[in-house]
Amino acid sequence: MRQFLKFSLATVVGIFLFSLLSFLFLLAIVSTGSNEDKINKPHVLTLSLDEPIYDRTTESPFEIIDCIGLHDLIDQIAKARDSDNIKGIYLNVTFLQCGYASTREIRNALLDFKSTGKFVYAYSEGYTQKAYYLVSVADSVFLNPEGMMEFKGLQGKVSFPLDMLAKIGVEPQVIRHGKYKSAVEPFLRNDMSPANKEQTTAFIGSIWEAAINEIAESRGTTTDVLNGLADTMAIFMGDDALSGGLVDALVYKDEVQSLLRQKLGQAEDEEIRSIALSDWKNVKGNTPITTDYIAVIYAQGDIISGEGSEYQIGSGRISKAIRDARRDDKVKAIVLRMNSPGGDALASDVILREVELAKAEKPVIVSMGDLAASGGYYISCKADHIFAEPNTITGSIGVFGVLFNPEELLNNKIGIHFDQVVTNEHADFGDPTRALNEFEEAKILNVIEDIYADFIGHVAKGRGMEVAEVDSIGQGRVWSGSDALEIGLVDELGGIEDALAMAAERAEVDEYRILSLPLQKDPIREILDELMGSMETRALKSKVGPLYPYFEQLEQLQNMRGIQARMPFNVELN
Repeated sequence: MRQFLKFSLATVVGIFLFSLLSFLFLLAIVSTGSNEDKINKPHVLTLSLDEPIYDRTTESPFEIIDCIGLHDLIDQIAKARDSDNIKGIYLNVTFLQCGYASTREIRNALLDFKSTGKFVYAYSEGYTQKAYYLVSVADSVFLNPEGMMEFKGLQGKVSFPLDMLAKIGVEPQVIRHGKYKSAVEPFLRNDMSPANKEQTTAFIGSIWEAAINEIAESRGTTTDVLNGLADTMAIFMGDDALSGGLVDALVYKDEVQSLLRQKLGQAEDEEIRSIALSDWKNVKGNTPITTDYIAVIYAQGDIISGEGSEYQIGSGRISKAIRDARRDDKVKAIVLRMNSPGGDALASDVILREVELAKAEKPVIVSMGDLAASGGYYISCKADHIFAEPNTITGSIGVFGVLFNPEELLNNKIGIHFDQVVTNEHADFGDPTRALNEFEEAKILNVIEDIYADFIGHVAKGRGMEVAEVDSIGQGRVWSGSDALEIGLVDELGGIEDALAMAAERAEVDEYRILSLPLQKDPIREILDELMGSMETRALKSKVGPLYPYFEQLEQLQNMRGIQARMPFNVELN
């Protein structure tokens, strides 16, 4: 009976999903045709960019969270640049949910759009600092008269859970290599070490300098003036932004719409001919007529062993993507888009091997996004050419191991005790219920030292440097893209479009199409996986209730068990 019910339920779900997908497919066809028809007159492209921006997003119509793909966004801006019927871009953004390197890539795409003589207007009811960095590229920046604006400089902040772990009876056991390998500092102390403060001050200072240099150029001012405004927190309300020269006018949305009508030559009572990004994507662009491809392999998120998800760098999944691109004769070059704080050391090495094999057969170019640190740099270091943005966070060449000893929690807090017998002296090595002894710590340290030696050896070989030189700039230290260029960790400043141009040049192809890898799941599989994941999450939330956020934190700590090549801390710069 149970099997019958399961079969019946599966059949009903299958029919429902098939019907739903068929409807969405037909809807997409209809909407595509209508968009092609309605763009025959001059339009403005409206970019509302408050959703999260990732290097690549899933193409599933069932995506729970709306998000934007960075490369897709840049492509659509380029398509608008070349369209006779797009006269300008209207930017609407308050909270920009991506890093400074991604923001710069969007900014450069808008500069390229403007180079054709087309206009860019920006309006919002408020601007965060990062959002303003983007919209400062516009010909005119407008703010609501009652709007607010943030302009105060960058902060690098780290949380330290050491005392919290002590209260619940968990002792972190940390083994590391590297003067600057501060990923483990939150488990050793309650504040930043001098070395960590040194590196954090340096790289956020470099990122800030790059941002205000570009703002100053766009707004016709100087970095001294901008730093003065930030130091005194002079910019807060709309009037401050106007008097400080950061916006051009304080107006309401309907007034901006009137200006857009004027730009399009429309009467005041006409509806603005505006097309949203989601509709513009359905308007056909010029597709090269060629059988040559450049593979863009998206590697975003934590590096883990196994397959991983769209937002993780699973060693199995990414290795297969590189291998498939290498074996495909139509693929003439590979661009590896790296956006990762690092992660599992072994998984990083597995992927690096595929990079080496691919490089032996065709050009491999790395494009670093917001983060390409530690394991992310490990994977990248042997590419033919490495691009980074000035505000990319990279380096962090170092290794560490973290284990958690729960003896106090188990024995004294909740009263669970253990006893055992063993056949050999170290048969219980790796037992998660007890602390490491000195012998075991020494064993793990030896492994970490070996991995670090391999790490700097790979970097030295890939970058044409001496091992001692790599060690001197390694030790776990984090660098901005600008500083990484000066010390030889990257070859050139630029984004994914620059990487594609170099890949085409090295492969000696004039026209090419893009093959995006890894291939994404088919919609039905994605729906089923999403449903299963949601059910598991809901079940867990119902059991633990308000303690669920703490479970998420513990899960993150659990994922850091073992030997890691990872960024010192999660970086969120606003």
